[in-house]
Amino acid sequence: MTNKQKAFVDEYLIDLNATRAYKAVYRNVKSDDAARASSSKLLTNANIKEYLDKRMRDREKRTEITQDKVLAELAQIAFANGADFAKVVEKPLTREDGSNILDPETEQPIYYKTVEMELTDKLPEDKKKAISGIKMGKNGIEVATCDKVRALELLGRHLGIFKDKVEVNGNINNPYEGLTKAQLIALAGDDDG
Repeated sequence: MTNKQKAFVDEYLIDLNATRAYKAVYRNVKSDDAARASSSKLLTNANIKEYLDKRMRDREKRTEITQDKVLAELAQIAFANGADFAKVVEKPLTREDGSNILDPETEQPIYYKTVEMELTDKLPEDKKKAISGIKMGKNGIEVATCDKVRALELLGRHLGIFKDKVEVNGNINNPYEGLTKAQLIALAGDDDG
């Protein structure tokens, strides 16, 4: 491997953007299309692929960030439930002395609905991971959670549930199928005239 190829891998590992990495190392290439094509070719080179795989394994060991850890974190966000953090409860209306206020017609306590927050100290660690922020808002405590839909989407993509590519199956009718080269040339000549 050349020094430039190693430098390309080092640049690629920054953000996994092959086009940017290629342009950073091979500065004479200005076109994104040329850089994209050349970087794609480099990434299929057996020596470069082996070096890249080794560097990624080394980084995984060093940072202790593995696919399993990332998937586990995404799963904790994706499967978190709002009721893990707050719940709607009914409470009786009370006077200052603590006694219940009764409905004059039924003589039963009058209830109201309110929200009770779970104490974060009592939340299990896996539930805490789904919280992106807690703050005091104008209406009280606000708990923001990580994007559940995005986490589900990323998990679904990893599992192959969602595909970005459209697969087309079947035959496409080619009106020129079966024509000889001479017939095709003759047909092309007719279009010119």
